[in-house]
Amino acid sequence: MLNLQRMSLFIAVVDSGSFTAAAAASGQTKAVVSFNIRQLEKELGVTLLLRSTRRLTLTDAGVLFYQKGVNLLNAAKNLQDEVRASHSGLGGELRITTTPEFGEQVIIPLLAQFSQRHPDLRIRHMSSSHHADLIAERFDVAIRLGSLADSRYRAALISRFTILPVAAPQWLARNPVSSLESLAQAEWIIHERLPTPLRWTVTSNHGQHSRLEISKAGKISVDSARSLMAFALAGSGVAFTAAMVSQHRTGGWNVNSRVTRLSFSPSGHLCRLPGRPPCIDKSTRIY
Repeated sequence: MLNLQRMSLFIAVVDSGSFTAAAAASGQTKAVVSFNIRQLEKELGVTLLLRSTRRLTLTDAGVLFYQKGVNLLNAAKNLQDEVRASHSGLGGELRITTTPEFGEQVIIPLLAQFSQRHPDLRIRHMSSSHHADLIAERFDVAIRLGSLADSRYRAALISRFTILPVAAPQWLARNPVSSLESLAQAEWIIHERLPTPLRWTVTSNHGQHSRLEISKAGKISVDSARSLMAFALAGSGVAFTAAMVSQHRTGGWNVNSRVTRLSFSPSGHLCRLPGRPPCIDKSTRIY
């Protein structure tokens, strides 16, 4: 197989007129250039250059090899440029599903930018809190709350957020909350997709951990943060929700400043892919 690197060094020697100049132009030593030209001649079985103390002279074979070699190297460079250009943007279809709230606030604006950078890429976004079967439903990426339960998937944590207890002002006027004990006795709106919606770890400002056990079974349960906030806004009780959601929807009203100075179990969003490595590099660089 013809070595294109040696061909390139040969052409550099001919163009510059000496091994020394070719070595300087290619960033090699003179000995390396000379060795490669000897190896090239050995592989071809012909002499390409006649060497003398004063100058280098091309043989007939050297002239032919130089002319054809320049064309071949140009063709190789053009091929490389064409292949790179054909893969400069993404194509095909990206199927992605996210939770509604995180999708609206974070992912969809980024997907819009991503689409502009890759005009040949079709994007299909599904907004749902349902834990989809990524393989059966042919999703490339799913972004969901919580932990990974299905070993067929790979996942990476892409965000963390603070959890806050929130309630409507009219509900708080009727049911003041001033401690964890009264919070545990409150009327709760339950997010049924959380793994332990009635049990939470609480951390004080001093780093002490305790458990919040909600004693009343919630009369209302929902399957999305959007529904959770809608019931809270309607005065149906207390809800645990992400700080960014409560601030975005309500202007930032919380149960009680003493209570919300405590840190409740943080949560996060997982980026999941079916049977592939975690979402890194190009998949999550837009985040």
